[in-house]
Amino acid sequence: MQRTKKRLSLTPLVRLGPKNQVTIPKSIAISLQIEVGDVLEPSVKNGKVIFTPKRLVEKAPAPKLTTREQILLVSAKKKILAINKNIRTAKGLTETETKVAAKAGLIDPEQCWWWKEKWQKGERESATDFENGRVSGPFHNSEELLTHLRSLKA
Repeated sequence: MQRTKKRLSLTPLVRLGPKNQVTIPKSIAISLQIEVGDVLEPSVKNGKVIFTPKRLVEKAPAPKLTTREQILLVSAKKKILAINKNIRTAKGLTETETKVAAKAGLIDPEQCWWWKEKWQKGERESATDFENGRVSGPFHNSEELLTHLRSLKA
């Protein structure tokens, strides 16, 4: 009589931990395509706990970029990081870079003007003026401001 080895399929067991935590076995997480940080909705059905994977916000599909746009996007990312790091020394984006950055979702399409070099130049001048004490005010009302502005014209 020949014995055949029968492979048993064991369901992994988990233990309820402190703070009612449960660790989902890796094999199950892989089969469900869930990762650390994903949101699961717990429910009880027929005395069993059921965790259903949920998406809080649907991920927007990545826009299709041409090879040229991909190159411009790399340049735009570098400039955006530089502006965020030190506005006084960073250069702004070109018209084309702002369009690609907005298309890729890096910047708000309605705020492209702020990231362009023309505006950034004004930001740098303003920062320099402020550092050198070339400021006015505060003004307590609009009349004080207007009086000050008229005195500058004279």
